[in-house]
Amino acid sequence: MRILQFESSETKAKQSHHSTMAGNRGHTLMEVGRDGVAIITIVNPPVNSLSFDVLRSLKESFDEAVRRDDVKAIVVTGAKGKFSGGFDISAFGGLQEAKERPKPGWISVEIITDTIEAARKPSVAAIDGLALGGGLEVAMACNARLSTPTAQLGLPELQLGIIPGFGGTQRLPRLVGLTKALEIILASKPVKGKEAFSLGLVDGLASPNDLVNNACKLALDILGHRRPWTASLYKTDKLEPLGEAREILKFARAQARKRAPNLHHPLVCIDVIEAGIAAGPRTGLWKEAEAFEVLLRSDACKSLVHVFFAQRGTSKVPGVTDRGLVPRQVTKVAILGGGLMGSGIATALILGNYPVVLKEVNEKFLDAGINRIKANLQSRVKKGKMTKENFEKAMSLVKGVLDYESFRDVDMVIEAVIENVSLKQQIFADLEKYCPPHCILASNTSTIDLNLIGEKIKSQDRIVGAHFFSPAHVMPLLEIVRTKQTSPQVIVDVLNISKKIKKTPVVVGNCTGFAVNRMFFPYTQAGLLLVERGADVYQIDRVITKFGMPMGPFRLADLVGFGVAIATGMQFIQNFPDRTYKSMLIPLLQEDKRAGETTRKGFYLYDDKRKASPDPELKNYVEKARSISGVSVDPKLTKLQEKDIIEMIFFPVVNEACRVLDEGIAVKAADLDISAIMGMGFPPYRGGIIFWADSLGSKYIYSRLEKWSELYGEFFKPCAYLAARAVKGIPLSASVEQVKSRM
Repeated sequence: MRILQFESSETKAKQSHHSTMAGNRGHTLMEVGRDGVAIITIVNPPVNSLSFDVLRSLKESFDEAVRRDDVKAIVVTGAKGKFSGGFDISAFGGLQEAKERPKPGWISVEIITDTIEAARKPSVAAIDGLALGGGLEVAMACNARLSTPTAQLGLPELQLGIIPGFGGTQRLPRLVGLTKALEIILASKPVKGKEAFSLGLVDGLASPNDLVNNACKLALDILGHRRPWTASLYKTDKLEPLGEAREILKFARAQARKRAPNLHHPLVCIDVIEAGIAAGPRTGLWKEAEAFEVLLRSDACKSLVHVFFAQRGTSKVPGVTDRGLVPRQVTKVAILGGGLMGSGIATALILGNYPVVLKEVNEKFLDAGINRIKANLQSRVKKGKMTKENFEKAMSLVKGVLDYESFRDVDMVIEAVIENVSLKQQIFADLEKYCPPHCILASNTSTIDLNLIGEKIKSQDRIVGAHFFSPAHVMPLLEIVRTKQTSPQVIVDVLNISKKIKKTPVVVGNCTGFAVNRMFFPYTQAGLLLVERGADVYQIDRVITKFGMPMGPFRLADLVGFGVAIATGMQFIQNFPDRTYKSMLIPLLQEDKRAGETTRKGFYLYDDKRKASPDPELKNYVEKARSISGVSVDPKLTKLQEKDIIEMIFFPVVNEACRVLDEGIAVKAADLDISAIMGMGFPPYRGGIIFWADSLGSKYIYSRLEKWSELYGEFFKPCAYLAARAVKGIPLSASVEQVKSRM
């Protein structure tokens, strides 16, 4: 078949101007077949994102197709098996700062509605790979959609602090019904092509090879009135009557407030959907466009866009990933220790399809470890995340052993035993004897210096920290810890493993506590200092939870257990004696057999369902700790405002994060933001610990810490890194070079 290829000359002429706005040179191509169907292909690798260039080109291609007499119908698709991953997020920064921006509704009304949906020739979207965000919104504006069974369709905009802005709030409810549309939008949960078909979001399924041809046939069927010619925006058959719709929206609002009390944009999204149902879809489109503009400049959007790029940047490590090293094949991994951490790590590796050898010291511990792995996987089966067949296959990847014989052909070992230096040193000496010379020797220690763990072995270049967070098969972060001797090849290998087991890696330097635990050791200590001077344990936890943390410092200490809290606390007291707060409160509680949640008593009391409630007896322990420490109640700290509690708990964390940057433990500030969010649950809509601190300003944080250090001692003393930036009012995320340039 002869094909005519068209790329708008106007697009070509405007290319350089448009690319300055979006930092992108994407475009569309149009090909017209003898059957008279124009195939418009979105071309913008890797995911065919909708930059301004692409959107302008898409409009020009549609206008051209409508004008041309040899075009009867239109099919929209994406290059290289991906429809479109959505609007180009890299353009957000420019849009947020720009004084001039496209007028509201330019995309959603002028391009999507009045050009694509209102075209005088029928259009069909041929969806493969991804149709996310703006990509799905373009597809929904077509008169019909065909998809491959495995394509992913969704509107994940709420994850970026905005709402769908190309008509998605109006068209999705009309295609799939209000309840399902709310679920897809508010949960940012994509659906596969097969489910999309059952919902009515797509009109048919096709294999990747038949997709475009079938879409061409469907477009001609619509033209010949053999299939309905509909505009999604004006469909009403799936919408509930207004009264019923309002009840559904009211319930959605209550759920949104409960799930994310600090977030405004989910509620705005619900309001915009309601406006379209109550006042008509055209009104809804304009409400959506106005709300999108406002939300785009909100703090939540700026924070979440920062997190989006920061997360993708953690795997780029200067001097390591830019050397052209290729990851070596890792075909088998051994794990030492089948406790909570070891079994969780084994589960994560099995889910990544790695065969695992699990070693324990005796049959009893080994059986317990294997059973933990089994329970982790069975939990996935119960939740519908794994089939029974895949469960059996996963369990067949685990082999339990009591000696080192099976370690002779492993490519990586992860030690996950208790935090005991001499035990770990002995294990690493054994590993050097039994493991092959290329084998990566990793420790899951959370606080102990790796140089100390490996000081008795010769192969210093293959020692690395692989610090998972508990539960290891659930928590998304993996701290990859390098010593000065760790080979770059080993780092590249572990980065590759982290990708395969779906963890976000952060490469950090070697020190006590590494990045996450080092940054956050003042989190609980600040709470203890305040409580011994008159603040209330339960008020602190309430305020910190309201700020957006999963739990406050005291509830967290109960969850972790006081044995662990004391052991890790001792590491920090030994290594940073000048700035640790030595409270007797936790040791006193433990002395009384209160060790946290596992003993049903800690700072809180726990019932059979592990539900926490305040303990009136706690005040006695606080008074005893106060008398041992020799501190008295400060009346100012008994009536702290929420803002003061947040700052007194988190500014010491910011201060320690500054030291971590100053010592080069973290490569960049954005890595610490991701570490805080994924390792400690810092709220992502605040952008991470350093991003949040920069929103308050280095001068302000310095002045507050300085004042508290005068009142309450060295624990609050601002570090040199913070002081240097405060003098010039420079952001904490600024590099050393940027600071020097301002001096």
